[in-house]
Amino acid sequence: MALTVMLLNGASFHGGCFRHKVLLSLLGPLLSNSKLYSSYRRPGAEPEKKPSLQNADFSFKKGIDHLKTQLSLLKKETRDYLLGPGGHPLSQHLLEQTKVLWQFRSQEDLNKWVISSDVEIGGKSEVYLKLGRNNQAALLYGTLNTEVPRDGETKYSGYCSMRSRPAVGSFNRKKYYDWSNFNSLYLRVRGDGRPWMVNIYTDPYFSHLKDDLYSYFMFTRGGPYWEEIKIPFSKFFLSSQGRVQDNQHPVWLDKTLGFTIGDKVDGPFQLEIDFIGLLNDRAHREEFAYETYDKNTPV
Repeated sequence: MALTVMLLNGASFHGGCFRHKVLLSLLGPLLSNSKLYSSYRRPGAEPEKKPSLQNADFSFKKGIDHLKTQLSLLKKETRDYLLGPGGHPLSQHLLEQTKVLWQFRSQEDLNKWVISSDVEIGGKSEVYLKLGRNNQAALLYGTLNTEVPRDGETKYSGYCSMRSRPAVGSFNRKKYYDWSNFNSLYLRVRGDGRPWMVNIYTDPYFSHLKDDLYSYFMFTRGGPYWEEIKIPFSKFFLSSQGRVQDNQHPVWLDKTLGFTIGDKVDGPFQLEIDFIGLLNDRAHREEFAYETYDKNTPV
């Protein structure tokens, strides 16, 4: 499919060419990001913007340049894979105790994250993301508003979140993080005293698991001082659609990360994040903090 898109992007067509219209009509539905389920739109949500192939710029030169870029990325990924985990020798990987995943020093670092709020469901909360003082941290700020939209469906409102973009490899392949050598999340933050939820998102194969989320609390103390927070991965619990699940199991450490505020307190908030990293705490030996059991115990 990626090769087909690349060939179409590289082909040169004329605007009124009949062949162009035929290809668009035949391959358009296959190449578009159309969904197989209902196109129901929740009240208050903005309509989905679908790109039109009629306005696409088909350029052979751009297609060749894009192919060269993807091949160079594939070459680098292959070289790193042959070298060892994460592009490092195996001996170095096994002895590694700390690793910085995200550090916020430029606009490019901020572009690796996306922000959202209850505006998506008709709420009135506001959230913004920018570089902090002297470009030394990310500043997540805004206003929380718990007023429920009057759509007759929504019962709760008032949340803002920040989420990392999924890692993408060559030819737009999904990449997964390898955090198996670490057992704790390590952050340096400065908050305003409000509690946050640190979330690890899933990327399931089955649609009924799309709302699964692994979460744990992060309490900021406020004030002018930075604080370093360590959260063991064994503390993360599984929830779905805001409800903690009875069937708990350890988190899979290959997903995207996010922060959410939803403490039901109206007013402004802010959170400064210096870096987000991983820690291999040799003193932490807990495998999982919660009880695991079978739902249907055999008799």
